[in-house]
Amino acid sequence: MSTNIVWHEASINKSERREKNKHHSFILWFTGLSASGKSSIANAVARALFERGNQTFVLDGDNIRHGLNKNLGFDEESRKENIRRIGEVSKLFIEGGQIVLTAFISPYKDDRHVVRALVADDEFVEVYVKCSIEECERRDPKGLYKKARNEEIKNFTGISAPYEAPDNPEIVVDSEKFSIEECTEQIIKFLIEKEYIK
Repeated sequence: MSTNIVWHEASINKSERREKNKHHSFILWFTGLSASGKSSIANAVARALFERGNQTFVLDGDNIRHGLNKNLGFDEESRKENIRRIGEVSKLFIEGGQIVLTAFISPYKDDRHVVRALVADDEFVEVYVKCSIEECERRDPKGLYKKARNEEIKNFTGISAPYEAPDNPEIVVDSEKFSIEECTEQIIKFLIEKEYIK
């Protein structure tokens, strides 16, 4: 790590960007098991926010592993580094005045706390997409649970690796009981009530 670096202040600050965008900037951090519906709900919320005039961007776990994090595996240390990098990228989006939605299993509580600590208290909204392992396995849209059960995939969350559900998330949406549209409405309602958006 180089010590010959100095932070350079930007000519446009976060407050100015928020004022221009006419909304708060923050992370909507979607966490939950594979096949719980994180990406689908995150994208539906992003679309709903965008249509209300908000600047949004979705960082999806699979998509990020095609580029920024393609050199990382799925062992515990790689998962931690995966989330650390996403936290830092998300922080840049906040500085840019945008609402960033992240859809990552992010199985470890400590890693999610690390990201929360990177930003201000009102800049991190943890969204727990609650869905039983049985339902996620029944859905299995990518066939990953089947492969994990056949031991073709190692360190698979919920099967051969742990998932630590949030203790006190800002929002819990139950994707087993409610549709994507209903979960989206719940999140938008929360954001309006908390005055994150108008």
